[in-house]
This record gives sequence, structure tokens and C-alpha cells, in this order.
Amino acid sequence: MKSPKSPARWRLLTIPVLVSVVGAVAFAPLGTSASAAPAATFSDDFDGAAGAPADGSKWTYETGDNGGNNHERQWYTDGAANAALDGQGNLVITAKKEDSGNTCWYGACEYTSARLNTSGKFDTASGHIEARMKLPRGQGMWPAFWMLGGSNWPADGEIDVMENIGKEPNTVHGTIHGPGYSGEGGIGAPYDGPNFSDDFHTFAVDWTDNQIVWSVDGNAYQTRTPADLNGNQWVYNHPFFLILNLAVGGDWPGDPDDSTQFPQQLVIDYVHVS
Repeated sequence: MKSPKSPARWRLLTIPVLVSVVGAVAFAPLGTSASAAPAATFSDDFDGAAGAPADGSKWTYETGDNGGNNHERQWYTDGAANAALDGQGNLVITAKKEDSGNTCWYGACEYTSARLNTSGKFDTASGHIEARMKLPRGQGMWPAFWMLGGSNWPADGEIDVMENIGKEPNTVHGTIHGPGYSGEGGIGAPYDGPNFSDDFHTFAVDWTDNQIVWSVDGNAYQTRTPADLNGNQWVYNHPFFLILNLAVGGDWPGDPDDSTQFPQQLVIDYVHVS
């Protein structure tokens, strides 16, 4: 087991952060309890015709270069060009090495990919949050399934259900970020297992008011509570929305090199919250 290193997310894409009124729990101020409210539920099995975009009633496609956050190299596109159903019950996010026709923080964007979120459409303040996925591989690949509690980062909190860097195909990371423990100071742990790019695996958290438990394929490997924060604030008592993305390059994974083959794909079988 190696020491977890977690990315800094000090600049996020500018997106509307709304609290869903359909199926979500009531909003509770930071530091207060939402335990009286039932967990919200969500299900997307990505059924549909091959080439169709993700369900727009559930997901929003973010666009742009992420403001140079983490010095990532991709341009996130709208529509089905980089994230589409495959007709076999999966959503496929594809990272491509291609001229996007846009200018990134570092110059002409030479990679495209996709990032989707449920902000304004679904959020929850507790529950079993799970996705079954097959990860990409290769230097510079950075797939993630994660959650944000709002646009004021890190005060609103971040829960990383699963992150992986492609040069470590057998290791995934679960991390929380909040005030006083963000970026590389995030609190988390790695899970070492099989090559996660060879087959599908299930990544989940079980989240209650004062505890988050991470698991891979049903194997719990990490538990975090307010006692783990060294006196910092526990900011996981209010609604968070879901995010799926495949980044290319950045401070944590490093940039692609001559060994990296494109295109690379993050294949998502389903996302469920119960």
C-alpha cells in the first residue's frame, strides 16, 4: 500500500449548482444533520441506441478546458462526440488525441474527452452510491467517479468515489476534500486489486451523516468519520451531485507519452444511488 496522493481541484469548471427538488433530500446547512430525510435514489443503466448521448434529464455535459485546473490537457465536448451509449447498455467516455479546434490554457487543445454531472437534476446527502465501470489504461489517463457539494470548493466538500491514474492500472483511490484538507492534503486511501482496465468492477461508497465507507466489488477498504479530520470541519451533511469524467494529463497522472495509445475509453455499465 502506498501513500495516497490526491489531485488539487482548486479551480473547477463554471457550472450551475442547483439543488434538485425531484427525488432529493431537503438541503441542510453545512455542519447540520440531514439524517431525518431519506436517501435520494437514482438509476441510469445507459440503455438506448448506439451513438445516442446520455439522458439529458439526468446528465449535463460540461464543456471547455476545465480552466486549466490541475494542468489537464483535454477539451471537454458537448453531445455524443466523446460520450455516447454503445447500444449494449453502457455509456462510453472516449478520450481522443485530436485537434479540438479550441484553445486550452496551454495552447491549441490536442485532446478531447467528456465530463458529465447531475447538478440541478439529482443530488443526495446520503446513501449507497455505486458505479460499475471498466477503466482506460496508459500514461496520462485519469478517470474519475466523484461528487461535489457545491461550487464553493473546498468549503462545500468533495467525495471521490473512485479515481485512477492510468500508469497504475491495479490501483484506485478514494478521497475526501474539504476546508483544511484539500488538494494533495485530501484524506483517503488506495485500493490495490486486479488490472481495472481488463474488466468491469464496482466502485461504491456507503454514506451516512458521520461516516463514509469505500468499497471495490463489495470489499470495504476505507472508512472516514469526523475523527479523521484533525479538527477540521466535516462537510458531508448536505446534498452532493454526481460527476463522471475522463481527464487527460495533469499534475497528478502526468501527461501522455509515446507509450499512450489513443483512443482510450471509460466504459460505465450503470450508476445507481439507493
